[in-house]
Amino acid sequence: MQIDKSQILEFLRSRGDNDKAAQAENELPDQVDTDQHAGLLSQFGINPADLLGKLPGGLGDKLGGLGL
Repeated sequence: MQIDKSQILEFLRSRGDNDKAAQAENELPDQVDTDQHAGLLSQFGINPADLLGKLPGGLGDKLGGLGL
């Protein structure tokens, strides 16, 4: 799944990981593919499944809206 880098940076900052966010800003492409860039995401302590569930408008919100 494609995620905008700014959403990942916001996710890191919301966890208080400002140093990781600064590093991610320099290392991640503008559009992050959660499969292709899983290794990079793990360097920043991000599990793609957790990320997708916590992003506003992400899969977690969509699944919740289905009554699951």
